Amino acid sequence: MQSYDVTEWGKPLQKAIRETPSPTGTEVLVKLKYCGVCHSDVHIRDGYFDMGGGKKFQMSDRGMKPPVTMGHEPYGTVIAAGPDAGSVPIGEDRLVYPWTGCGNCARCLEGADNLCPTPRYIGIQRSGGYADHVLVPHPRYLIDASGVAPSFAPILACSGLTTYSAVNKLRPFGADDWIVVMGAGGLGLMAVAMLNAMGHKRIVACDIDASKFAAARAAGAAETFNAAAADTPAKLQALPGGVAGAVDLVGATQTAQVALGALRKGGRYVLVGLYGGEITLSMVGTIQRALTVQGSYVGNVQELREVVALAKSGRLKPIPVEIRPMSEISRTLDELKAGTVIGRVVAEIA
Repeated sequence: MQSYDVTEWGKPLQKAIRETPSPTGTEVLVKLKYCGVCHSDVHIRDGYFDMGGGKKFQMSDRGMKPPVTMGHEPYGTVIAAGPDAGSVPIGEDRLVYPWTGCGNCARCLEGADNLCPTPRYIGIQRSGGYADHVLVPHPRYLIDASGVAPSFAPILACSGLTTYSAVNKLRPFGADDWIVVMGAGGLGLMAVAMLNAMGHKRIVACDIDASKFAAARAAGAAETFNAAAADTPAKLQALPGGVAGAVDLVGATQTAQVALGALRKGGRYVLVGLYGGEITLSMVGTIQRALTVQGSYVGNVQELREVVALAKSGRLKPIPVEIRPMSEISRTLDELKAGTVIGRVVAEIA
């Protein structure tokens, strides 16, 4: 099999050839057709996440040692299964749920693999989709996405799932409530599309790059503001009825300050983006304004099934997706790091 691997943290991916794995136990082997290229892989390739205050969370602290095959939005054809896998859709295309846990802890047994304390995520701890084959630990992680364009389906496994779970944490909100989406990159556009799919129209997209505003409006944003402009906080606070909720797909100190400052009393701030940094909260102010601050990390298997159902129904409209060959993943990660990608990029695996 062929893959593109991190062989040295912070360096371009390197092409590798190795023996195609054979599934054992409950494992399933998928021959890949596509894999989405996610911004979080920029941080993984660099070898760390910025925790703020000068602290870094090293990927080596997760037990990761190069070579690492990233890619957590895999989609392809099921071609083989281990002897304990049971009924498996051999020969059929499936989207892979990548946020697999240990399979034995309380979180995994209740279907919340993404909250497993000892995760084995595909594309992080387990070899991922920047390859032509991937091993999936159990057939329950195979999602039938038939009826969804194969070039769009892969990004539902992370971009779609992450925003769906985050937006649901803002609920309940009324039809006339304003929801702010911080960031209009791939995740931000998906969050706008997700809110739109749920029937919500009062959406504000904020970004520092005005070239992304047209795509945000096409996805369903009613307003677009420059997140770095001095008058943006005042504009957000002046929205009729105030801002009920904000979902931050950037996760920088600056975006947090703007979003938190815009919330009305009782507002909710859901933090998703992994840019890195710290925020300072006034305890008294948070209490007096009755704010909710919550982190949201991807989502569970059932939520992915619900996302796929939204896409199948036609309510979740595709955001801009560019198809590139797998050999261009390093270039794509560089562009994601620079913030120049509109929408998402999906690698086609020949």
